[in-house]
Amino acid sequence: MFKFLSSEPLHQPLTAPTPTAETTIKCTTCYMCACRCGIRVHLREGENGPEVRYIDGNPNHPLNQGVICAKGASGIMKQISPARLTQPLLRKPGSERGASEFEAISWDKAYEILTERLQKIRSTDPKKFALFTGRDQMQALTGLFARQFGTPNYAAHGGFCSVNMAAGMIYTVGGSFWEFGGPDLDRSKVFVMLGTAEDHHSNPMKIALSKFKRSGGRFISINPIRTGYSAIADEWIPIKPGTDGALLMALLHELIRTDTLDHAFLKRFTNAPQLVVLDEGAREGLFAFDANPEKGPPGDGRNPHNKLIFDKTSGTVLNAYPEGIADGCDPALEGQYTLADGTRVTPAFQLLRDRVASCTPEWAAAITGIDAARIAKLAHEMGDAALTQAFELPIPWTDAWGKVHPTTQARPLAFHAMRGLAAHSNGFQTVRALAVLMSMLGTIDAPGGFRHKAPYPRHIVPNYRAFNSPEMIQPNTPLNAAPLGFPAHPEELAINPDGTPIRIDHAFSWEHPLSAHGMMHNVITNAAKGDPYRIDTLMIFMANMAWNSSMNTMGVREMLNRKDEKGEHVIPFLVVCDAFQSETVAFADLVLPDTTYLERHDVMGMLDRPISEFDGPVDSVRIPVVKPLGECRPFQEVLIELAGRLKFPAFTTAEGGRKFTGYPDFVVNFQPQPGIGFLMGWRGKNGDQHLRGEPNPKQWEAYEKNDCVFQYHMPETMHYMRNWNREYLDFAKEKGWRQKNDPVQLAIYSDTLQAFRLAAQGKTEGRQPPEHLRARINTYFDPLPFWYAPLEEDATDLAAYPLNAITQRPMAMYHSWDSQNAWLRQIHSHNYLHVNPRTAQAAGIADGGWAWVESQWGQVRCMLRYSEAVEPGTVWTWNAIGKADGAWQLAPGADEARKGFLLNHLISEELPMAGTASGRISNSDPITGQAGWYDVRVRIRPAEPEEPQETFPQIASMPTVPGVLGKAAQVLTYFAGKKKNAGDKPT
Repeated sequence: MFKFLSSEPLHQPLTAPTPTAETTIKCTTCYMCACRCGIRVHLREGENGPEVRYIDGNPNHPLNQGVICAKGASGIMKQISPARLTQPLLRKPGSERGASEFEAISWDKAYEILTERLQKIRSTDPKKFALFTGRDQMQALTGLFARQFGTPNYAAHGGFCSVNMAAGMIYTVGGSFWEFGGPDLDRSKVFVMLGTAEDHHSNPMKIALSKFKRSGGRFISINPIRTGYSAIADEWIPIKPGTDGALLMALLHELIRTDTLDHAFLKRFTNAPQLVVLDEGAREGLFAFDANPEKGPPGDGRNPHNKLIFDKTSGTVLNAYPEGIADGCDPALEGQYTLADGTRVTPAFQLLRDRVASCTPEWAAAITGIDAARIAKLAHEMGDAALTQAFELPIPWTDAWGKVHPTTQARPLAFHAMRGLAAHSNGFQTVRALAVLMSMLGTIDAPGGFRHKAPYPRHIVPNYRAFNSPEMIQPNTPLNAAPLGFPAHPEELAINPDGTPIRIDHAFSWEHPLSAHGMMHNVITNAAKGDPYRIDTLMIFMANMAWNSSMNTMGVREMLNRKDEKGEHVIPFLVVCDAFQSETVAFADLVLPDTTYLERHDVMGMLDRPISEFDGPVDSVRIPVVKPLGECRPFQEVLIELAGRLKFPAFTTAEGGRKFTGYPDFVVNFQPQPGIGFLMGWRGKNGDQHLRGEPNPKQWEAYEKNDCVFQYHMPETMHYMRNWNREYLDFAKEKGWRQKNDPVQLAIYSDTLQAFRLAAQGKTEGRQPPEHLRARINTYFDPLPFWYAPLEEDATDLAAYPLNAITQRPMAMYHSWDSQNAWLRQIHSHNYLHVNPRTAQAAGIADGGWAWVESQWGQVRCMLRYSEAVEPGTVWTWNAIGKADGAWQLAPGADEARKGFLLNHLISEELPMAGTASGRISNSDPITGQAGWYDVRVRIRPAEPEEPQETFPQIASMPTVPGVLGKAAQVLTYFAGKKKNAGDKPT
């Protein structure tokens, strides 16, 4: 019981709670952000069953170890949010999209509508159905649904989040930051964080940083803004947005100039010594290969090991493997050589040296705003940490070629980076530069450096081809490949014979060839234009595309309601699945009410996005701790139901019946290959097998008994150097994580990119890009990293718009999910534009004053605050705090609508591009299609005194939809407690 003025803590997070006669405790997995921490949910019996009374961190969970943040603890308020949808809704005939005029219908009616419509599409032209999902964590299911339907038009949120980070690193080192790898701060001495907001890997990063700082580690943050993690950095180095690549190229220049390199690592574990063809022609810029037929065909993006090196010891050209790494061999990193057939070649490292020769600290200083001397010193600090402070661990391991290493070499220099690097149209090559820099110092999967998390590392290029066969789009037929993947060659692009895109978002086309996560940010725009074709039905799950999830927000809202010359919507049918009355719900033709994370089963497994740790794989689940509100149903169950009704082969028995009774049954019994399922733990009929085994009918019960998490600790000999660790490579193949057990050589030089470049240059046979895209492919598909200015700058008068504008997600909120949360609103009910005082004063704007922020695409009016924690050329704000009036069941005139705002109104989803059908192209990275959120340039000016003191633009208030939970008086019971009887006191 609470004791007024007592010094006793209200809660001891690391002690096991004691259930009382009134409370029970269930473990599950949080979903208040993407971190997926373990939580304990305290329940008390209410009038309609168990009710959530308290949420704390689970100390037995390997990810967060009992730590919980403000978001996680506030899940109670999400559960009883007034914005909760409770029943399916159908837009009233004759009403306009956006007007929120609905009638409630039954689930039977909703399924009938969907089944009839989707069956017609699937039996005629499957690509006219598009399924795009937001920050969901079940892409193995949603992707399977799209593939079984037969549509290539599927993707999740990654294209407008951090695909540049994922693809840039996976195409270089076989893994990436966050879910797939991260900094080993337990053994690092220096930690450099670039472009990371404070919510990425939230609680685990806080835990690791706390230990790192206490152990004497040095933390350097490079970011335009000093907030969150950066606030506790030993040094903050402010940088202009979009220029990180220039800094990284200058750091590479200094490391190579001073020979501060891990030579042994580069020669054995990377393609740095491999010989690149210099002679013009179809093989120009590709790796030379052994012409002996016994050695196999030339290497390509999926068979990278048939290459050559020049051995300085013998003065001869040798096969890179195994001869080139034999004892006594010394592969050259520099020079030019001639093969027996007269072909001129040079090591890949020589080309990198040549590339960075002009990238001096002085050159980078003029671009980044960082002093040249500081850049040179930073390179020295990195080299000193990785090489001078290096140590060895007494852990033996055997590499892929049979060499026994008696110890494991540590490189105590760690990095972490996320959207600050990724969310620019130059992000892929910037991330490549970072990965190459880490490789130069030998930090990849080394103690104290960057470490992989299972199932990574993947092959370079991963053995997952995206669907690319237009002739395979046939009625009632699944696709022959998943909609998403990793192209390794122009022949794997998703294009028609005439070169036009197969997909509605133009992903995997010549416009954005390596768009591994799709391009959700262009779906509505392209569908509204009918480019490359008209679709019939767009299903959106968990993505607020009519507000904060879109560039050009007001334009997208217009497109959602746009009609053709016949008076028909250009996007004929829009299905929205959401748990809350978001801005996008207003535009739906059919609304499907989703459950919250506390009301459903969920899986964070190896087929999707696991929560693995450095020492082994980890997966987790969510289980319902309370019953669904009203008629809410999990979207997973909706998909399983539709798959059964539509008779998808993977969901149908040989007799034509349903293979799965629901989502939990699907998770247990679906196997993409024998013994491999969604979950690793407690497999086998008796639940006594792990990682691989036949289905266990009681698997869910096993997870529930074990805190909803399974962790497998690999032997210490498999903890490091997993790109080349024979024991691990064999183990990963055996457990189904990898298709091959080949070593994963780091791609300092990317012949995959060069293959696309050669096509653009017309030097190879096969697929060729359209004429208007040849120069684009030739420029940006450089096999070596380089820096170029964000593409939007070419379309912008930089003198008229001198400032960079960016956003960050606040620590207490995640996207737009939490503005209806009664507790979290007390932290952030509105946002300001944060501006350096010198910049604001020069524009004549007072601290706290109203100001206009203008780009060439739009303008917003907002309040401004002075901040020394932002570099003078940048302005920034929190993302997704601003809301449309009435949305999320916020009261009319709420702070979020009158004081909150979005920078999205200043951003365009397209840029001018000659030669395209519309004269425009996606405002994205030309390689991956990553949305260029942080490329916009703006100017600021004071608002006039007579102007309304409210943000602009404003939209008509969104009315309440039928069945919404509404103003929840019961919220007060979470503060005052409930009375059992009239005379009882609040508990």
